[in-house]
Amino acid sequence: MPPLVTVSSGILSLALLLLGPTASAQPVDDVGFPDLSSTYLKTGDFIGPDHVRRIRPGLSKDQVRLELGNPHFNEGLFGVRDWDYAFNFHTGKGDEFVTCQFKVKFDQTDGRYRVASTHWKNHECALLVSPQKVALAVDAPVARAPEKISLNADGLFRFDDATTAGLLPGGRQKLEALAGDIRRNFGSVRNIVVTGHTDRLGSDSYNDALSLARANVVRDLLASQGLDASRIRATGMGKRQPLVINCEGTRPTPGLVDCLQPNRRVEIEVTGDR
Repeated sequence: MPPLVTVSSGILSLALLLLGPTASAQPVDDVGFPDLSSTYLKTGDFIGPDHVRRIRPGLSKDQVRLELGNPHFNEGLFGVRDWDYAFNFHTGKGDEFVTCQFKVKFDQTDGRYRVASTHWKNHECALLVSPQKVALAVDAPVARAPEKISLNADGLFRFDDATTAGLLPGGRQKLEALAGDIRRNFGSVRNIVVTGHTDRLGSDSYNDALSLARANVVRDLLASQGLDASRIRATGMGKRQPLVINCEGTRPTPGLVDCLQPNRRVEIEVTGDR
């Protein structure tokens, strides 16, 4: 595997494109990992590094599954304290990727299993997800940690609409202002990820389509404001990542719709250099 950071003629160059805050997960010599060939995938699963970065001590198993899916080996889901995963991460060199093994260890507290610690099998994999801070040369660009903005979808779109025509005047103005802020505050933009989210009302397929359609509209509007369309990716998470889960009821009453409002949102994560 090529070195993650190289120095040439006094100018520091970074080989990684996956930038973020320092990860809490670290490789530990006495933590055992299953043989990679024993995973049912027979290789790794492609996943965005932001999902792994969100795994923190105290999360429940259900919350881990929302981010990472079911474990990739045969340890089972219930009554076990270790979940093992195999992930593929692009290195930034064409289609090249590396396969990394990731372990989540749980403790049982208050009758529930919660994340106690996370571990990588190899130190290089920890750096791929969250590169360590390094001293940059004066003439090298300073990488900024990803900045995430969450916008209320009810304030962007008319109810149950996911078209450009369905953008509310105030929602369009918010997005145009956001595009201007991104242009001013980032010297160069590496990538922008637009993720749509819905509440739990309606079928999985309907919410997946609605969330993706709204993300696509937001992506296109940001591109129309001068941001590089090739660096903007849209994705829809449907109702799989709620912010509030304690709203009672299944019928779309005004009270339930209001309670679930924080779940209807569009998140925009920007990574770039100053």
